[in-house]
Amino acid sequence: MSTRIRISWPAGHLTATLSDTPTTQALAKALPLASTARTWGEEVYFDTGVAVSRETDAQQVVEPGTVAFWTDGDALALPYGPTPISRGDECRLASPCNVLGRIDDDPRLLATVRDGDPIRVEPADD
Repeated sequence: MSTRIRISWPAGHLTATLSDTPTTQALAKALPLASTARTWGEEVYFDTGVAVSRETDAQQVVEPGTVAFWTDGDALALPYGPTPISRGDECRLASPCNVLGRIDDDPRLLATVRDGDPIRVEPADD
């Protein structure tokens, strides 16, 4: 069972497919949600108001386009390239994050998100 979400901001939108994890289930219950985008290098993150524990398979270095949940900040983290703490071209998150799934579209679309943009997450229409 997977969950599809749509993430929208003023300059664009994309969809993502999430695995069935405890964090995904908690996030799905909170949808739709509106937040304010923050950028950190080539990563977009934003507060969800959802508080969950770090899962045992949390990862700090992930592939571009991974949908991650940063438990330290109750935030979705969407890396599409290097962050300020990356080594080389890797996507290194601020701390280990719960991995929820993958962006369906080109993750480089996230480059159009500006710090402070309104951002919305809702169930994707299939």
